[in-house]
Amino acid sequence: MAESLQKRTMSQEKIWLVITHIGDPKAAFLLVFPFTYFFSKRAGLAVLWVAAISEWLNLVFKWMLFGERPFWWIGESRLFVNREPNVLQFSSTCETGPGSPSGHAMVTAAIWWVVVSTLGSFLYSRTHSVVLSAAPYLLYVVMLVAVGMSRIFILAHFPHQVIAGSITGFILGVILSRRVPEGRPLLFFFSVSMGLLLGTLLLHAGLQQLGVDLSWSITLAKKWCSRAEWIRLDTAPFSSLTRDCGALLGLGLAQYWKPGGWSLPWAPRALSLAISSMGLYHINRLPLPVRPQGLFYSLFFIKFVIVPQVVIVLVPGLVYLFTHKKKKD
Repeated sequence: MAESLQKRTMSQEKIWLVITHIGDPKAAFLLVFPFTYFFSKRAGLAVLWVAAISEWLNLVFKWMLFGERPFWWIGESRLFVNREPNVLQFSSTCETGPGSPSGHAMVTAAIWWVVVSTLGSFLYSRTHSVVLSAAPYLLYVVMLVAVGMSRIFILAHFPHQVIAGSITGFILGVILSRRVPEGRPLLFFFSVSMGLLLGTLLLHAGLQQLGVDLSWSITLAKKWCSRAEWIRLDTAPFSSLTRDCGALLGLGLAQYWKPGGWSLPWAPRALSLAISSMGLYHINRLPLPVRPQGLFYSLFFIKFVIVPQVVIVLVPGLVYLFTHKKKKD
């Protein structure tokens, strides 16, 4: 399937890579969260909550299911000795975690369910048109198919991994979006963040004690990736873990500093969105030292603690002070 996709659509390579970047779990925190938050506070908090929990569950599933990835399985399976598939790898191909279920498909299905259900309800409340309010759900299906095909195109996943991720993500999106921890105390978020972090580390240590080598996928990724520079530490399983736990703690801190967030009219909200997006872009581009790995993961954790502070507290607060002062003047 990947060979056929590459053969027929190689001229659209850049489009596939853009789609796979949009489906990256990281985009849920840095792109979808701020856009959704300034449209609807509750939906924005739900996106961050659902993204963190669904990506954490995806990590646990991957450790349990030992899914292969096509880019290394082609060589490891030895089924293609006589005829090598005519396929290429890309800069986004060489992820180091196990392959099943697809994290891109799972997190995309979970967070975009929050977005489209909010948008669908908003459109119906304004227009009372079933057809118009159903449009976001159609776009949701198109997006899931596009993200799934982009993952197959770049040899990151098999079709069954994409389907499993999409179905699991959809179920999580429906369940978790009904239980958004809005207005919960800081202790709740601290407990959830540290509980997930310590629980996962204990699970990792326990599986290793049982003789399970959880670094097997990293070894294979390094062995079969076309270019060494495409192996990045921010695609490793522990990067997902620290991102999720950091974002959850950051969400708790943001609600602690400013319960309920800042109330802004539409124009200041748009300005806040623009400034927040620029701020998160530069935060994401901050280079982190990859050695020692403990330092990298600690700084990666702090980076995602900062993300909710920027979107919920700092930027809207500055915009509020500026616009409020201007009105008083």
